[in-house]
Amino acid sequence: MHSDLSATVDWPSEIELRRETSPVPYRAALDEMTARNAAIAAEEAGELVWLLEHPPVYTAGTSAAAGELLDPRFEVVEAGRGGRYTYHGPGQRVGYVLLDLRRRARDVRGFVHALEGWVITTLADFGIEAFRREGRIGIWTFEKDGSEAKIGAIGVRIRRWVTMHGFSVNLDPDLSHFTGIVPCGIEEYGVTSLARLGVKVDQAGWDRALLGHAGAFFAALDRPCPTEEVR
Repeated sequence: MHSDLSATVDWPSEIELRRETSPVPYRAALDEMTARNAAIAAEEAGELVWLLEHPPVYTAGTSAAAGELLDPRFEVVEAGRGGRYTYHGPGQRVGYVLLDLRRRARDVRGFVHALEGWVITTLADFGIEAFRREGRIGIWTFEKDGSEAKIGAIGVRIRRWVTMHGFSVNLDPDLSHFTGIVPCGIEEYGVTSLARLGVKVDQAGWDRALLGHAGAFFAALDRPCPTEEVR
């Protein structure tokens, strides 16, 4: 379904915003995303930000190690993105971001940094202190006991300077589903969610907050990646 939220936020009219309220099978989404990526590169289609949810699935990035698939209880799909194993499922909001970096600063690191910042800023709206960590891909926060845990994943692929894949954020998924893999190859830290941290938010609430920060995200893509330290 096409979004009715874009009219309430500062959303660029030339970028399609699509929001799904029912789960989309991962393979179907990957096929559509791959075709759209190629069409954007060929200047046959416009850019797209696609917000959705998947049925339970494990996805393997290009660096996935076989030993990190501990219990393949769900379908396993080769995703073609960077990174290792990731879980997607109900209660998790996924954002696929298909943008033409030829129209912006051709800076892959800057794109990833901006994507991380978009998620971190949105989480702050719900009282969640989130951050980057050097050497650990993804979005991190503090559990109630003060330990660090992953609340969001980042995984991208860039073909002919057109981006695909994006981010996922754990609103209220079944966290036991993550035990079938070593998430992103990081064994030492757990996985958490907004619900586990006492914050209840539905798809529409998350999307509304995320889109409220879209202007800052797009503006960041026109600037070189900042050199600030990752704590």
